[in-house]
Amino acid sequence: MIQLDRSDVDVDEISYYLNEDLRTEIAHGIEVSRLAGRLARELKLNPAFCHDIEVAGMLHDIGKLRASTYLYGGDDDTLNVEKMRYVRLHSGLGYEVVKNEGYSERVCEMILHHHENYDGTGYPDNLVGEEIPLGARILRVCDVFVALTSDRPYRKAFDSKTAVELLIEEVRHFDMKVFLPFQSIVHEEIVQHGMNEQQEEHKLVY
Repeated sequence: MIQLDRSDVDVDEISYYLNEDLRTEIAHGIEVSRLAGRLARELKLNPAFCHDIEVAGMLHDIGKLRASTYLYGGDDDTLNVEKMRYVRLHSGLGYEVVKNEGYSERVCEMILHHHENYDGTGYPDNLVGEEIPLGARILRVCDVFVALTSDRPYRKAFDSKTAVELLIEEVRHFDMKVFLPFQSIVHEEIVQHGMNEQQEEHKLVY
């Protein structure tokens, strides 16, 4: 069990960051859930699976909230090696939370393994290829994409096209049977977004 030193923790600071974290994680979870559900339907998976992956998408990072009081303690805003090691426990912590709340084993497994990489370089178990549950493989690509297209304290959000290019550079991490349909979905959304912008501009002109 990890022993945490909270001697330098400011309660007001933690309260602020926890609230910020909650808002950020809810927004992130909603978007991952939406994309994962759409991708599951694109893959023609059954409605029960699509429901489960939308639930898992919403809850996949819930374990991070259990780490927040440790991560935001002290004056150092950077993630040192020890803190990064603790962050990497969040998928297991999340698994424990949803398991205790009575979610299905399939949802729990998706959450536990959503940081596994197809080439075996992920965590927590270094699973390879189809050893990784399909739902976790779907969540993996959606999670990374949503993270890239969201603002972070250390960088601005990438646009969708750039985010896909960055994913392609790391494509060994993803199941191609999942990644190729995902690219198609993102392309459709980029085109639709462009059409919506044109319609709005047209309304302003007239």
